[in-house]
Amino acid sequence: MSFLAQHIQAKKAALRRLAMRPMSTLLSALVVAIALTLPALGYVLADNASRLAQGISGRPEISVFMNVGAAESDARALERKLHSDPGVAAIRFIPKAQALKQLASEAGLGNVTATLGENPLPDALILTPRDDSPAEFLRLKEGVSRFPGVAHVQLDTEWVQRLDALLRLARSTVGVLAALLGTALVIVTFNTIRLQILTQRHEIGVSLLLGATRPWVRRPFLWFGLLQGALGGLIAWGLLEVILIALRVPASRLADSYGIPLELAGPGLPQVLGLVALAALLGWLGAALSVRSHLKDGVATD
Repeated sequence: MSFLAQHIQAKKAALRRLAMRPMSTLLSALVVAIALTLPALGYVLADNASRLAQGISGRPEISVFMNVGAAESDARALERKLHSDPGVAAIRFIPKAQALKQLASEAGLGNVTATLGENPLPDALILTPRDDSPAEFLRLKEGVSRFPGVAHVQLDTEWVQRLDALLRLARSTVGVLAALLGTALVIVTFNTIRLQILTQRHEIGVSLLLGATRPWVRRPFLWFGLLQGALGGLIAWGLLEVILIALRVPASRLADSYGIPLELAGPGLPQVLGLVALAALLGWLGAALSVRSHLKDGVATD
């Protein structure tokens, strides 16, 4: 029998064991699902919180001020150069005349600005980076500062660093929670496979007497752990979608109170596949540890 055929046979045997005890299978899968739903929900909420925070505070920007005596052509040349930078999402040019009008109208200084002989304000460029990371802000600042005619570059670094630190803390917390619950998932699968091995110890002994190899005996248990984990991952995805549906209305009301249109976004297909694959991997790991511990030398031990 080929290696692939042996795995197909082991998978069928594992599926039969899952189907023989539907209630036990469902309860074990629910334990796996709950252990995965909590960190998955934390990840999704952290991602949505990042978008909400950006909507509340506005996207951070970089303000570039030219020298007062610089020609408008210098600012336009810098604008054209920055358009070719893949790290820049948008550029807004503010001529010095427009800046003076805004100052007069918004600050109520029309009488003061009318007495000025020359416009004391410089031309300015407002940059919106594609990436909100502090490292990207510093890269753009260093590049723009070297351009001739630039007098000052002002960053929203303090806001960016605080937001970045907050999101890092949230993701680190989710990561620690995922590690703890993942360990619990491995332990649950370990004990499930242990009970199966002890229940089938006589069957295993007979199979060994008839010439079965140790890999042949272990393979169905490994497939059982993998399939049970994958089933738990699918249920975790369903639970996550139900929870997000329940939270969408309160989250939308919170966003509306700040004048921000927001709808909680669920995981995409890559994230769902990653969740199921992780659950299957953890289930396989728990089964492998249990098989190694309780099938020493191919003999079921207590």
